[in-house]
Amino acid sequence: MTKVLPHLLLAPGDLPQFVLVPGDPKRAEKIAESLAGAIQLAANREYHSYRGKYRGIDVAVTSAGVGAAGAVIAYEEAIRAGARTLIRVGTAGSLSDDVVAGDLVVVTGAARGEGVSRQLVPLEMPAIADSDVSAALWAACGAAGGRAHRGIGLTVDAFYRGVLDLGFETYAAAGAVCVEMECSALFVVGALRRIRTGAIVAIDGDARSASVGDHDPHRDMVRGAVDREIQVALDAVFRLATAPCPTAEGAAEG
Repeated sequence: MTKVLPHLLLAPGDLPQFVLVPGDPKRAEKIAESLAGAIQLAANREYHSYRGKYRGIDVAVTSAGVGAAGAVIAYEEAIRAGARTLIRVGTAGSLSDDVVAGDLVVVTGAARGEGVSRQLVPLEMPAIADSDVSAALWAACGAAGGRAHRGIGLTVDAFYRGVLDLGFETYAAAGAVCVEMECSALFVVGALRRIRTGAIVAIDGDARSASVGDHDPHRDMVRGAVDREIQVALDAVFRLATAPCPTAEGAAEG
C-alpha cells in the first residue's frame, strides 16, 4: 500500500516534474484555472494541490501557506511526491525606491533572515535560485511586458515590527530589492535535495511602511501584477520543458 504524505496528503508519483508553489490556496486555485484539464488532488490545512497541463506540459500547483517553516513542509513533501522543479509564485514588499507596487521581481538569491534554514544547513551556505529557472523567468518577464526587476531578496519570519529593528534599511543598503517570507528556505531545500528552484514575486507595496501596518495588498495594480506573474511562471515552465539543457562550452562533468 502506497504511503500518503502526512501534510499534502499526496503519494509519491502524484506530482509531475514542474510544480508552482504559491503561498495562498486561492492563488493556487487561480493558477489551476489556467491549466487544461485541471483537477484538485488534495486539500489539507493551507496545502491545496492541483494538476493539469499547460501547452501540453504536465504542471502541478501546491500552496505552501505563509512563512518559511510551514512552506518547507510543502516543499519537502512535493519533492517526495515527484517535483523536480519548484517555482515560488508569490508577493513581496519593496526595499528599493526603484521597485514599486505592481512590479515583478525575479528573486535570484535571498538573505537567510528566517529561522528554518538555519536548522537545515550551516549559515555559511548561500540561498541561491537555479540559474536556468531564473533565466527562464526573466525571459518570460520580457515576453509578458510590464515593469520587472531581478536581484537579491530578503526572507524573514516577522511581518509586523515589534520593538526590534527588522533591519530593512541595512539590507536595502546592501543591495536587497525586496522582502518576503519563503524564498531563502525554498532555495536551501532545493540545494539540499538537488532539485531546481526559482521565484517570481509581485510587489504589493513598500515593506518599510508595511511593517508598521500601512499595507494594502488588494489594490487593482497588485491583482494585475499577480495575474502577470502567473503567466510568467507558466511561460517559464514551458521554456524549461522545451528548451535544450544549456551547458558550458567545452565543459565536461566529472
